[in-house]
Amino acid sequence: MDELRAAAENSFLEGSRHLTGGDADKAEACFRQALQLAPDLAEAHANLGWLRAQAGSLADAEAYYRQSIACNSDIGQVHLNLGALLADQKRFAEAEVACRRAIDLLPGAAAPWSNLGVLQACQKREVEAEESYRRAIALDADYRLAYFNFSYLLLRQGRFEEGWRCLEARKWYGQLESHLNCPRWQGETVDGKSLLIGIEAGHGDMIQFCRYAAVLKARGAAKITVICHPALKTLFLTLAAVDRVVAIDEPLPACDWDFWTPPLSIPYHCQTRIDSIPASLPYLHANPEQVARWSAPLRAHGAARELRVGLVWKGSARFENDADRSLPDLSVLAPLGTIAGVRFFSLQKGACEDEAACPPPALPLVNLGPQISDFSDTAAIIEHLDLVICVDTAVAHLAGALGKACWVLLPDYKTDWRWLTERSDSPWYPDVMRLFRQPRTGGWTTVVAEVHSALQQLRQAAREADRALGAR
Repeated sequence: MDELRAAAENSFLEGSRHLTGGDADKAEACFRQALQLAPDLAEAHANLGWLRAQAGSLADAEAYYRQSIACNSDIGQVHLNLGALLADQKRFAEAEVACRRAIDLLPGAAAPWSNLGVLQACQKREVEAEESYRRAIALDADYRLAYFNFSYLLLRQGRFEEGWRCLEARKWYGQLESHLNCPRWQGETVDGKSLLIGIEAGHGDMIQFCRYAAVLKARGAAKITVICHPALKTLFLTLAAVDRVVAIDEPLPACDWDFWTPPLSIPYHCQTRIDSIPASLPYLHANPEQVARWSAPLRAHGAARELRVGLVWKGSARFENDADRSLPDLSVLAPLGTIAGVRFFSLQKGACEDEAACPPPALPLVNLGPQISDFSDTAAIIEHLDLVICVDTAVAHLAGALGKACWVLLPDYKTDWRWLTERSDSPWYPDVMRLFRQPRTGGWTTVVAEVHSALQQLRQAAREADRALGAR
């Protein structure tokens, strides 16, 4: 028996080495072999649980975690992992039990308190969440994830001073930083300096924060280069304060920049607060030639007096909260089709773009998606529209940056921090953006009903304006 146990532990150690080296298949094979030799080896069950969770097999992962606990209930990390798994499935009561058990077993660790804070924040128990985050930071001032998690709570509440500072704990731009030989900007004077604004996060983040190029130029920066996603390059060429735009799939030019900065760090170093958000609109512009090119295709659909409304109902499936922020399908918006005098255009790209080819009968829709090459095309189309209605995705930021009217449909669960709390407007896009939020119970029925009512009012106002013009 001792020999079998020793062999099992050797297989486990070999699997751990493969896991550290990034070979999940070999790691899993080793852990399974270890369990054949020693079925009660809790650590092997735990690591298989983690591997299955990474593969998206949540039921299998949970079963392995629970089997690990059955073999040895005193491994704190297993309870922590189980709690995170349950929280992702919104099984909050079970998740909190697991998380608090991890706290008991790991009394000096920051991670369980940080995870508890995330769990409480997801349930909008924000006072408790703040206490948990601060407890995590008190236990380990170097635990960056606690600061990062806390930043979302602070920023959502509009507490920008501490929120931006905590957001600096993120570290998702390391690959870009490794290719640069200039120092990261830490708020020094930029007068006469050249700066590189690096790529960070998604398309929407880049659209929202590229506005800060103008802030840096106003502070005296001599030259500014922006690295962006390929689909944004043509659009970003319209940024007046930017001297050069480089797509991430292009070679990085050989330039001696004085500093580089991630875009989401600029608000921190510029001391941006709710009342000092640089929000001069528009700060992006559609290319005039593309605007002209899209004129005929859009004129071909509908009468001149119809309201032209663009629709986007899905975001990227890679986004962690996409199941909540995106609509299940296009049929959710079908009630809007009952409003006379409105022509709808699909701006949807990527996920579920093909839904626009066969829209619900109640929602006549012009499918423009297949003709859209990048965000400069989308910008040119938006210039021809009266309104964009969309979920929380990059097109919302694009419409706002263009200074065009945009209505954004927001989930109640894990609402993104940039939309703040309980506001129907956005200080990032003043006077052009309106926010429609789910009720606490969730669901889109109430939201779409509110949008329907608002769109009816907008159409009626347009009719009255047309009559007033005709009477002159």
